[in-house]
Amino acid sequence: MLPTIDGLDHVVIAVRDLQAAADEWGRLGFTVSPRGLHSPHMGSGNHTIMFGEDYVELLGVVTPQPHNASMRRFLEGREGLERCAFTTRDAAAGVAALRERGLAGVGPIEFGRPVPVPGGGETEARFSVFQWPEEEAPGGVRVFACQHHTREAVWIPQLQRQGNGVTGIRRVLVADADPDGAAAHMARLLDGEARADGAFRVVETGPRRAGIAFAPRGAIAEAYPGLDADDMPERGGAGLVLRTALTRPPAVATGCALVFTTDR
Repeated sequence: MLPTIDGLDHVVIAVRDLQAAADEWGRLGFTVSPRGLHSPHMGSGNHTIMFGEDYVELLGVVTPQPHNASMRRFLEGREGLERCAFTTRDAAAGVAALRERGLAGVGPIEFGRPVPVPGGGETEARFSVFQWPEEEAPGGVRVFACQHHTREAVWIPQLQRQGNGVTGIRRVLVADADPDGAAAHMARLLDGEARADGAFRVVETGPRRAGIAFAPRGAIAEAYPGLDADDMPERGGAGLVLRTALTRPPAVATGCALVFTTDR
């Protein structure tokens, strides 16, 4: 694995309307954080859905800025799973490792957002991120890495209690007609390996962290009964397999297919 990377940190679900997205995920039993606003140069706002070691970020454009141009282009076509973020222990060292491998890494980029504290008051969450070049997007999914300087301001216990019993992300599902090529691409970016798992080609991201699984969208629907291939893109972030203590049927929220599994 690339130096400083610990595994999948969170997934970014690009949405057009933050409040509507929060309401949609909330109806599925998720605990959705209050809206946050990132630093002005980022031009974005978010809601988070926190689990144990990872989370889902509902991200929307608040003010057009150069930094969110790629997301705006994505949203012209659809909402849904746009990016995967990996946990980095040192963003500066991580981007240096990319450059040593001949990749034009971007960053580190520093930013923050105010966080309302349950019971009253406010604190600040602060981050440093680095990005792989925009064209390095296996299966159409962009990748970046996030260093959390204030984990206590993000992983708030009250926000980690999910009414639907979800405790974490088990697998990220990416639709691609060439899963071998897409998985090999992701493995190369992470200094990892791709393995076969039925119709899927899976790249593990770290111990106790979610793997990223590539397959044609028809194969994804076949593997998870209840999903409809027409609800997924032909190429791009298709959905999430979520660990939960409570059995419930698959669902779709803001263009992201959701599979709930009690498998450990």
